[in-house]
Amino acid sequence: MRDYVLKRILLMFPTLFFITVISFSISRMAPGDPAELKAGVSQGGEMSTGKGSDLNEQIVKLIRKQWNLDKPIFYFTLLEEQNEDDPRSFFSRLTFQWNGSKSQYHIWTANLLRLDFGNSFRDNQPVIEKLKVRVPVTLMLSIISVILSYIIAIPLGIFSAVKSNTILERISTFIVFMLYSLPSFWIGIMLIIFFGGGDFFDVFPYAGLHSNTYESMTGFEKFRDVAWHIAMPVFVMTYGSFAYLSRQMRTGMLEIIRQDYIRTARAKGLSERTVIFKHALRNSIIPIITILAGLLPYLIGGSIIIETIFSIPGMGSLGFEAIIGRDYPIVMAVFTISAVLTLVGILFSDLAYSLVDPRITFEKSTR
Repeated sequence: MRDYVLKRILLMFPTLFFITVISFSISRMAPGDPAELKAGVSQGGEMSTGKGSDLNEQIVKLIRKQWNLDKPIFYFTLLEEQNEDDPRSFFSRLTFQWNGSKSQYHIWTANLLRLDFGNSFRDNQPVIEKLKVRVPVTLMLSIISVILSYIIAIPLGIFSAVKSNTILERISTFIVFMLYSLPSFWIGIMLIIFFGGGDFFDVFPYAGLHSNTYESMTGFEKFRDVAWHIAMPVFVMTYGSFAYLSRQMRTGMLEIIRQDYIRTARAKGLSERTVIFKHALRNSIIPIITILAGLLPYLIGGSIIIETIFSIPGMGSLGFEAIIGRDYPIVMAVFTISAVLTLVGILFSDLAYSLVDPRITFEKSTR
């Protein structure tokens, strides 16, 4: 086990390297120049004309130099020889040119090793400071949503498997599939219309995390105010998750309760509760553990749609704004954090397999 964990941790570094290279390349390939957007002197990529055009060009050059956008993206630049009469194929006419100066990727990687994600292109504020503000908000919503999803999904999945083909199971299946098929943005808008002071009831606040008088409230009043504000966003983030998880739990439980050792446990006279919760549950929960591998990046990444609908200042809205504004440092920070958490989640999921089912081993079998 120790050797397996060590190998997986060492394998994370080259994997993370290739992920950052690909994401760095894609972010730079996006149309639009952040320097021109910052200077506000371009429309459709063309410089404005007139007496101030030279000054605008100088401003854009200074901004590019400040943000290191005047440097090559990588150490090597891929060039295509401009010779249409050359009979050689396209790939044989491609050459590499060495860039002696530091590349954008080199500068970004050197800063990343110091846990420095750079400054935002939009307001020149440190990206790490923005993350400190946005991450707790997203974590709060995501953790509450995940906990509620599992609290509802696991018992519902067990019930659906044990009571298979009964009237109650069919009703619960219909409700679960109906909830899973409804898009989250539509549910969010309907909740605002019906319960957020729209055309019907004014029960829950429809935007933000707290009221304007939040600072003057007592501790319990602050807790109640925040809980009231996040009620609708948490519901929208939860209903689809527990619907999906309950189906996975039901499938795993149905497969296990049909095994021979479950029949043997029942033949020994064990109670149905003991058979289900002691013998079947532990093995049927493996599909749920697999899903856990993708939860860590979800906890940090947030939901762009939900945070936008309810005006929540979380990581989802921050990443979306960064992509629209070509804010490369924030985009790369979100990509990198999500990649690291995905790799850690996969490792955690693999290790949890052996804890749930001791028959699963990562050592090479010797015969």
